[in-house]
Amino acid sequence: MNKNEFIEAMAAKTDSSKADAARAVAALTEVISDTLQKGESIALIGFGTFEVRSRAARTGRNPKTGEELKIAASRIPAFKPGAALKAAVNGAGKK
Repeated sequence: MNKNEFIEAMAAKTDSSKADAARAVAALTEVISDTLQKGESIALIGFGTFEVRSRAARTGRNPKTGEELKIAASRIPAFKPGAALKAAVNGAGKK
């Protein structure tokens, strides 16, 4: 599902216009991005947690030449799914 399909699904699910759904999706992604930029996490009970994880500096290797590279330390966004989401994906509760 791409962003436009997601917006259409949100509009259908909430019985709102595509423009309203597009604004809601844009607001959601902006709030998540802004919160993670601050180094904070967002916990949506039952769905999951968006958080920032730190990666240490490390040595990598160019697969083409075999040359060693230094990879700088970085912060990456991560998502940890909640129990309800895991159960839904695995079909728990369906007969």
